[in-house]
Amino acid sequence: MREVKRHIYVDDFEHRLLVGCLMTARNEYIHEDKPIEDVNELILKIVDAPTKKLRVILKEDA
Repeated sequence: MREVKRHIYVDDFEHRLLVGCLMTARNEYIHEDKPIEDVNELILKIVDAPTKKLRVILKEDA
C-alpha cells in the first residue's frame, strides 16, 4: 500500500508560528517526562522543507 503524502503551503509568518507551537509542545513534553522523538522529527521536517514560489493570478469580474 502506498503512503499518502500531504502538501501544505504556508507563508513566512505561518511557518514561524508552526515551528514555535511545536517547540512549545516539545518543551511541555520534556517538562512532563514524555517522549519527544516524534515531535523532534516533525520539527525537522518542517524546518527542512523546501520552499516553492507560487504564482497567484487574480481575476476581476467583468
